[in-house]
Amino acid sequence: MDILTLLPFIVLIGAMFLMTRSAKKKQAAAAQMRNDMQPGTGVRTIGGMYATVKEVHDDTVLLEVAPGVHAIYAKNSIGAVLDDAEYNRIVHGDDQELDADGTVVPDDASSLTGESDDVEVAKIDLAKDDAADDAEPEGAEVKDVKDAKDAKGESKTDGDADSK
Repeated sequence: MDILTLLPFIVLIGAMFLMTRSAKKKQAAAAQMRNDMQPGTGVRTIGGMYATVKEVHDDTVLLEVAPGVHAIYAKNSIGAVLDDAEYNRIVHGDDQELDADGTVVPDDASSLTGESDDVEVAKIDLAKDDAADDAEPEGAEVKDVKDAKDAKGESKTDGDADSK
């Protein structure tokens, strides 16, 4: 056999080895994370629920999902162990960064437009004018022609098309 015919197989086997190696590393890191869980830490389950670890057993974990509400989960169902700052930010809405910066989010978008209150804004008058009522609308002639056809009995029937 020639080396060129074996080369694609060698590359394929090498790629499979690298993919399984990285998958094994990820699995080992996840298992280590789950084994390092301590009571009192915040976790996120693979279903997206946030809870606090109360007890850790061999294959199960007792989680407090709400004050006074406990549930038993398999260790494999823990998706991530969160540090205290991230858990408090997500669950309790505590944002330490905003408190440190003093950044305030406005309640409305008026402060985001960049215009000050001193500038007088021209307002559009949406009220109807009396002079506009006296003027004849543009389509008045067309309406009169249709009325004249109806009076002569030349109105269209179901099969007739609109043509101009």
